[in-house]
Amino acid sequence: MLDNLPRGTICIEDIEIGMTRYLRKVVTDEDIEMFAQVSTDRNPVHLDDAYAQDTIFEGRIAHGMLTAGLISAVIGEQLPGHGTVYMAQSLKFLAPVRPGDLVYAEVKVTNIEFDKRRVKLDCHCAIDGKKVLIGEATVLAPSRKFD
Repeated sequence: MLDNLPRGTICIEDIEIGMTRYLRKVVTDEDIEMFAQVSTDRNPVHLDDAYAQDTIFEGRIAHGMLTAGLISAVIGEQLPGHGTVYMAQSLKFLAPVRPGDLVYAEVKVTNIEFDKRRVKLDCHCAIDGKKVLIGEATVLAPSRKFD
C-alpha cells in the first residue's frame, strides 16, 4: 500500500460517478502577464488595452489556456489529486475571461474504468453562473495498490 499519498488525493478505489470538486479564482493582470511570460504567447489582445479595444472582445482578455489551467489545478490538486496523470483533454471556449473576473472551475466524474485506473471528467469554467469553457478530461488516477 502507498502510505505517502498526499492528504486530499482520492485514489481510484474511492472514486465514484458524480463526484465533483471545484475552485474559485480571480484572474488578475499579474496572472495574465505571468502566463504570457511562461507560455511566450504575447498576443496584444491579452496585454495591450489600446489594441484589445479594437478587437471583437472590446478589451483585454485572459489566455484561454490560462482558464483551462484552472481545470488542471482542480484535477491535479483535488480530484483525483496528486499523482494523477493527464491522458486527454477536450476544450471549447464559449466566452472570454477578463482581468478581474472570478472564475469557477469544476470537474465531475462521469465514467470510471477501475481495471485501467482511468477516469473521465466533465469539466467547465463559469463566471457568474455563465459557462465560459466546457470540456472533458481523461486521467489516470492514483491507486493505493502497487501496479
